[in-house]
Amino acid sequence: MILSISGVVLLGVIVFLFFRKDGLKLSHALVCALFGFYLAGSAIAPSIKAGGASLASLLGGLKL
Repeated sequence: MILSISGVVLLGVIVFLFFRKDGLKLSHALVCALFGFYLAGSAIAPSIKAGGASLASLLGGLKL
């Protein structure tokens, strides 16, 4: 749960920065948000969640 909330916040910040700095149009941001919303309700959502959790555990295990 914490990972998904922080992931949403991180992606929101990235979209905001693209909007402010790189000229991302508001319509593009809305399309990205709608795509994510509908993708979360699709049959592939558990695979994406498992891949994200696997990537997070891999990055969490790195010793820098």
